[in-house]
Amino acid sequence: MIAAADDAINREDFDSLMDFYADDATLVVVPGRAANGKDEIRAAFVALAEHYQHTLYVTQGDMIVIEGGDTALVIAQTNVRANMKTAAPTMETRNATYVFKRDEEDQWRCVVDNSYGAALLNQSNS
Repeated sequence: MIAAADDAINREDFDSLMDFYADDATLVVVPGRAANGKDEIRAAFVALAEHYQHTLYVTQGDMIVIEGGDTALVIAQTNVRANMKTAAPTMETRNATYVFKRDEEDQWRCVVDNSYGAALLNQSNS
């Protein structure tokens, strides 16, 4: 499921990407800034694509899924490659955390998307 969401990000198919999110989901856009709800999340992905000159490419490395009832915590190595305002792409690997809930249709939906993971503790939110 996460690989399919990454594929949608990489293809900039943000309409399909929204199927992976719960209606009230939260996306950590950058440390100290979050997008809440599908409309804000979609707008954030559009802005990120433009910011990175349409070169954003996301993949996952190792992943651990911890389930409890209808909730799952996913800890993953998220690889983010993009032109960071330079001619050449740079690669950053993050230890991301994602929270999923099983909805009434028995589908897993992302409710918290935090590609920065615990590194947020080291970031200034001012």
